Amino acid sequence: MPSPRDFRLFWGSDAINQFGTAVSSFVLPVVAIEALDASEFQVGLLAAAGMAAFLLIGLPAGVYIDRLRKRPLLMWTTTGRALLFATVPVAAWLGGLTYLHLLLAALAAGVLTVFFEVASQAYLPALVLRGELSQANSRLVSTQQVARLSGRPLSGPMVQFLGNANAVLAISISYLASALLLRGIRLVEQPVEPRERALRAEMAEGLRFVFGHPLLRPTVLCTTSFNLANGIWVAVNLLFLLHDLALSPTAAAVLLGLGSAGGALVGLLTARLARIGQVRLIWLSMLVTQPAWVLIPLAEPDWRLSLFAVGTLITSMGVVVYNVAQVSLRQALCPDRLQGRMNASVRFLAWGAMPVGALAGGALAEWIGVRNTLWVASVGMILSVLWVVLSPLRSMRDVAQVTAVDQPLK
Repeated sequence: MPSPRDFRLFWGSDAINQFGTAVSSFVLPVVAIEALDASEFQVGLLAAAGMAAFLLIGLPAGVYIDRLRKRPLLMWTTTGRALLFATVPVAAWLGGLTYLHLLLAALAAGVLTVFFEVASQAYLPALVLRGELSQANSRLVSTQQVARLSGRPLSGPMVQFLGNANAVLAISISYLASALLLRGIRLVEQPVEPRERALRAEMAEGLRFVFGHPLLRPTVLCTTSFNLANGIWVAVNLLFLLHDLALSPTAAAVLLGLGSAGGALVGLLTARLARIGQVRLIWLSMLVTQPAWVLIPLAEPDWRLSLFAVGTLITSMGVVVYNVAQVSLRQALCPDRLQGRMNASVRFLAWGAMPVGALAGGALAEWIGVRNTLWVASVGMILSVLWVVLSPLRSMRDVAQVTAVDQPLK
């Protein structure tokens, strides 16, 4: 029987982990830009390195995750990331920090992140009852947004007062704290049945489930195309703030944090919004909010700076509601034996698109400029909404509560 205490520990661990991730998403590019004088393409390459593992090993990772106990895997992968990022300030203290070192650390940490993120989503259904998945995901996503809200604004002062490389220590400390909380979970996981099937056959089963399900397919295609365009945006948004808008690292961090504020606020209200219908929320949340991406490329270093804040605030709110609704739906619909492979298949496609977008963003910025690249990203994210708006989801309000989740897909 799931224990509320175990979920609270998992919840706290995830919040601290997300804080470290929020800090890393800001600090690592700043180290590259400010300390190592990285070019636009190198900044894009660094962003891609942190996510490339989802594309490279995402599918086989899901197979192995389904064969392993989740809690030990979560503990070791988050501890490994802490140790990897700790090498960055050590190299700086010794006077040997290079762009290649930063790139390889991000790439190796990305491999561990694949196992951590997929195992985390596969572990949640064991910690709460199926009927409580939406509420649990709402709490997790709300806390993630609060962690990002605090992590990004704090990243700027950390960089200014501690120095670029020293600020990376905050990432390592948060990951170690996350691992300690995971250690306290008492849930005894069910032994995993040994399987003799080939790796390729098990990967294919996860993909068939995702693409064969009429409710999951449009959400995965929407998320994948959105993340491809968002990868372009992530690769250049700091360049836009630091160079085009001439902001300090602290001001840029605060401005990016405002988007998380909207996500944190709406995340607390997601349970109430679910009365609209879980399936209806998936497409409606994106249709209403994502057009606000067009405000961001219009920002200038005057009163129009507020357009950046408003744009990120509104779009973040929509993405949070969308994520809670679609993640809860797929966790409820998927059999326990397929949770790892299903989540790995989704992450392979959705998160694997982000490094492709980041590389394209870096290349586009050198070719057509940073602001024009933001326009490309904004249009791409808005168009991605069509996958769910023009799908069978639009004619549904909700789905019946899933109880017999281990039935074969028809």
